[in-house]
Amino acid sequence: MTIPGWTRTESPFHAGELAIQARLGVHEQIDKQGRRVIREFLLDQHRQFFAQLPYVIVGTVDAAGYPWASILMGNPGFLSTPSDRTLHVAAKPLFGDPLATTIANGIDIGLLGIELQTRRRNRINGSVIATGSDGFELQVKQCFGNCPQYIQARQCELTAFNPAEPKSVHLVECLEEPERTIIAASDTCFIATAYQAESAASASGIDVSHRGGKPGFVRIDDDPDGSYEAARTLTIPDFSGNHHFNTFGNLEFNPRAGLLFINFDRGNLLYLTGTAEVIWEGAEVSVYEGAERLLRFHLDRGYRVEGSLPLRWSAPEFSPFLDRMGSW
Repeated sequence: MTIPGWTRTESPFHAGELAIQARLGVHEQIDKQGRRVIREFLLDQHRQFFAQLPYVIVGTVDAAGYPWASILMGNPGFLSTPSDRTLHVAAKPLFGDPLATTIANGIDIGLLGIELQTRRRNRINGSVIATGSDGFELQVKQCFGNCPQYIQARQCELTAFNPAEPKSVHLVECLEEPERTIIAASDTCFIATAYQAESAASASGIDVSHRGGKPGFVRIDDDPDGSYEAARTLTIPDFSGNHHFNTFGNLEFNPRAGLLFINFDRGNLLYLTGTAEVIWEGAEVSVYEGAERLLRFHLDRGYRVEGSLPLRWSAPEFSPFLDRMGSW
């Protein structure tokens, strides 16, 4: 029996995503694909997938309209599905995570379930319909899987933790040595973006996505003299993907974005928010072999939290898709 996909007459993509798909000549192909794989409910395999995860990446927007990418965690089962259209999250934000101030009943929210050891990932876009002392519950607006490209495989082990335990939190106003160290070593980051239409369009909301590359694939700019004293700009290569253009479609209408970097060795987390632009073509794109376009991020502010993540990680097994990619 065939499981239905997108059943609405309207597209599963919003105007920004559609504009980019049309610009690159993939609209017809991706419209058919989207209607087949994007759903307003969770398949049984996706319900099981979320139930086995010890962490999930979360995208929200603060009161000033800036997106933040966050991470929540708990013992497997902390993500549960009372129905195929709702997800219950039994977890509280880690100390210093901006999610503690953005989570509220009625907000749009994006989730990325990602299992690094298997390179599986699944996205949920929805809205929070209830909050409580143990976490929150969301209504699913869209759910779909992503391909395993560019994900570095890592095993992880969750250690005992108290999310409210105080950690050392540092305000980030420019990218100084501790932030540059995390970014320069990163082979993985996450980006949150938002397109929140005035109408209740099913394709609008918050999206949070994975980005992966060789260590140092995120370039730190603003370095005319080698000092980085005023560094506030990052450049991220964008490789061939599923052509949904969820992130770039959001940026088409709303240039604000949030980034999350994880230091897998020390458990430090770096949360950044600001604005982003897309460099579609030109000599700068060709500098990074394998990149189809670039994303340039301009920092507004952020937070670095030391020893925050209660997960112990193995060394990465790099994605075979990176073999044909260059470096800065």
